[in-house]
Amino acid sequence: MSEWWTYELSDFLLFSDRVYIRLFELHNAALWPAQIGTLLLGCAILYALLRPGQSGARFVPLALGVLWIGIAWTFFWQRYATINWAAPYIAPLFMLQGVAFIALAAGPGLALPGSAKRPLGYLAAVSLLLLCLFAYPVLAPALGRPMATAEVFGIAPDPTAAATLAVLAACRGRERWLLMIVPLLWSALTGLTLWTMGAQEALVAPTCALAAGAMAVACRSADRGA
Repeated sequence: MSEWWTYELSDFLLFSDRVYIRLFELHNAALWPAQIGTLLLGCAILYALLRPGQSGARFVPLALGVLWIGIAWTFFWQRYATINWAAPYIAPLFMLQGVAFIALAAGPGLALPGSAKRPLGYLAAVSLLLLCLFAYPVLAPALGRPMATAEVFGIAPDPTAAATLAVLAACRGRERWLLMIVPLLWSALTGLTLWTMGAQEALVAPTCALAAGAMAVACRSADRGA
């Protein structure tokens, strides 16, 4: 029996890049036309950030919570678990993230940015959210894959985690730092998985996560200086 330090990351993956891409094609086909609804929900979240109010402070975490729970069930338990032994262990984290968002919506809500002068970090976070909603899906055709394999916000975990980090980066309050933990962990894990498979988009999710973290720090610094 080989010693554990002789194993490589690829030894823990029981699927190829082609199988992984095919997974999203099947996932999208099974859920269509839910993609339209999740993108519209993303636009509503974007609007709530641009026009903050008490209703938006509750709507945003509620919407994100429902989407995270939905991905935990439809993607991780029903789809990803068929090819990845780790998926059943990741699903509860996504479920927990969703429950935390819904609990926040039932309580004080998410501390959305004010309507006063907004820092550069906030504008960057909103721009990142826009990219997650509309640029992430076109990565598939840009990399030579069918549009049917696109990863869509609210349906696939990567753009959902990146968009969630963008939303939290634009917001205020201490709770946002706790809510960023699971999306950051997933961004690192999916980046490592894609890098091990040699996927061209391996750095996309980690880069979005690092950018969102920097934006969150920038927004916090601006709040302190105000």
